[in-house]
Amino acid sequence: MKVTYTNPGFRHSIDSILLFETDGTRPYWSDALFDFYPKLSRDAVAGQKPDEQVRYLTDTLSEVYREISPELDIKVNQYNEHFMKYESQINDALSEAFDLDTRGIFNDLTGYICMNPVCPRFLRERYFDVFYLNSERGALGLSLHEIIHFIWFDVWNRLFGDSYDEYEMPSLKWILSEMVVESIMADRRLSSINPYFPREHGGCVYGYFQDMEIDGMNILDTMESFYKHRKITEFMRISYEYCREHEAAIRAHIAEAEG
Repeated sequence: MKVTYTNPGFRHSIDSILLFETDGTRPYWSDALFDFYPKLSRDAVAGQKPDEQVRYLTDTLSEVYREISPELDIKVNQYNEHFMKYESQINDALSEAFDLDTRGIFNDLTGYICMNPVCPRFLRERYFDVFYLNSERGALGLSLHEIIHFIWFDVWNRLFGDSYDEYEMPSLKWILSEMVVESIMADRRLSSINPYFPREHGGCVYGYFQDMEIDGMNILDTMESFYKHRKITEFMRISYEYCREHEAAIRAHIAEAEG
């Protein structure tokens, strides 16, 4: 497993941003853009046709991109050098977690450094976005989260033989994949190089999982109890069955948090 970071250019940032500015996108996802770019108007983005959104975002953010473009090129080198420093350590931890040699898979992952503060991942295309304001330590922490998704769903798909179409928001399989990151990240070889771990440092999973309780117990703690001393495939089965049993409560909590 290896990640190569690159600057994909301005249009990639616009396309990435637009994924979270569609009709029906909850404020939890859409509001971050306006926090980081106060020149943008919510009214000018919301409810517009896609071509109008592209035009407005391009006109408003192109100057910002020109200003930060040299910084993006510097960060390409910083992110790549920092990842290479820990590459062997990461592979050791993930090989143990997933009971396979990760050095033989996903050696073509790409991290696109862009302007979108929300960082999507694309399983089939094997890339994910990294917000350019991350330090190299922050970029690695975010990347570890995404790398775990790629390997998780690779193992999951071979176990269950289902479709990659089922691994996207808002499916329960997607929800579970976002929860389990913390349990896997707790390995000292990973947590020690992730500035967002543990929860007290911001957490390596979405905030609405960090305060979610089911049957009086934090759901992340429940996941950790399932994870310990089990093979990854057994953990997948047990944790997914638990989520299916409590799906209504899980979704209600998420809906409230997302606004």
